[in-house]
Amino acid sequence: MSTAPLEVRDLRVSYGPTRAVDGVSLEVRAGEIFGLLGPNGAGKTTTLSAIEGLVEPDSGSITIGGIDRHASPRAAKARIGVQLQSAGFQSV
Repeated sequence: MSTAPLEVRDLRVSYGPTRAVDGVSLEVRAGEIFGLLGPNGAGKTTTLSAIEGLVEPDSGSITIGGIDRHASPRAAKARIGVQLQSAGFQSV
């Protein structure tokens, strides 16, 4: 079992006949800063949505802090935070 805070193995996600993510694997280790870069339609948002549990993958595994996201979705969700796009702060 990996000790990485985030591990994705052979992730596949489809929307109907369209394969949005095809075999993505990645590992983010403690202390690393990680980003997904690519052109429109590359599967970045779909990959993050699968990690967050917003879409169900066709196959593959997602482990967050040693917790299998499929087997224990609530426990896995409690361990993550995601920042999509850019955040803005306003001085009051």
